[in-house]
Amino acid sequence: VEHCSPPNVRLYLSHRLIMAFLARSLSLTHRVALSARVAVPAQAAYSTASERAPARVTVTGAAGAIGYSLLFRIASGQMLGPDQPVILQCLELPGAVKALQGVAMELNDCSFPLLRGIVATSDVNEAWAGSQYGLLVGAKPRTKGMERADLLEANAAIFREQGTAINKNADLDSFRCVVVGNPANTNAYILNAYAPDLDPSRVTAMTRLDHNRGLAQLAEKTGCQVKDIQRFAIWGNHSATQYPDVSHTQIKGQWAKDVIKDEKWIRETFIPNVQQRGAAIIEARGASSAASAASSAIDHMRDWVHGTNGEWTSMGVFSDGSYGATPGTYFSYPVICQGGHYNIVQNVPIDPFSAEKIEASNKELTAEAATINKAFPEVAKLNPHIK
Repeated sequence: VEHCSPPNVRLYLSHRLIMAFLARSLSLTHRVALSARVAVPAQAAYSTASERAPARVTVTGAAGAIGYSLLFRIASGQMLGPDQPVILQCLELPGAVKALQGVAMELNDCSFPLLRGIVATSDVNEAWAGSQYGLLVGAKPRTKGMERADLLEANAAIFREQGTAINKNADLDSFRCVVVGNPANTNAYILNAYAPDLDPSRVTAMTRLDHNRGLAQLAEKTGCQVKDIQRFAIWGNHSATQYPDVSHTQIKGQWAKDVIKDEKWIRETFIPNVQQRGAAIIEARGASSAASAASSAIDHMRDWVHGTNGEWTSMGVFSDGSYGATPGTYFSYPVICQGGHYNIVQNVPIDPFSAEKIEASNKELTAEAATINKAFPEVAKLNPHIK
């Protein structure tokens, strides 16, 4: 500065002051205020003519362990892609909003280029306003001594509220959601009943975690990589009755059963291990799956949006009666995703052992739906065949 003429010094200092003011202004637009409801507006001023409009993504239970693991990956583009800006609309219970504000601060501190705004709220209608993608993580966990029927009814109240808010506020023409909170399949059934204007195919339940668990165990058993495995599937409910099916699975182009050469291991070790993996994790770490559940939810939505390139994956979807599953329930099938849609893989031969396993899970799901129908007559009107 000392080598500049006085006019140049003034110009230099003016430039520095302007830059400091702009930097402070930008910082303030990203700051999260400590209030009961937080909204960071979309940064429209920084958009270019060619940039895609931000997608509104709602995450419920956003301050919990799974929600926390989800939000940063969504903001980084790992779910919707590296060219899709997002606005995160985060929902929590009133008592958890302060923690959610801290999560929002961290998200801003990461300076994700794709993050155009954050809404942190306990208002269910605000959280779903204009939403195009939903990840429903928040649910009531089963506590000691709680009967399963009580758990189902407690979650029914939660997902009745979510479904009503989605139907009223979301962008139903483009909306897609995955229910992560358990019991996921039946929670999806409830949500669908209270969102009558939403295409039932836009609601799904997550069984991708079970699918990924199965792939990992097959890879470990056979010494291959996960990417070498095709045509693996999870059938039925996200519960201990689910059926991890290797009957049509191929590993490096060979039938999995020919590679494994151990039917006893498949039936007595592999299937129970996948079915009980969640309980095993709780026993080992003293808490339920969080990072793996979040990662699977990202996989589920990414593949739904961008496609699976003709490969099978597993999703809990609205049953049309395929393979004998009760119509109207949310049943896990092998699916192929393309163009933002999924299709149930049809004409898969089902051997007697598989048929027995699939029907056992179907009976459980149907019984869960019947419990809901009994407690909520308005749901029963939509599915009178389920009793």
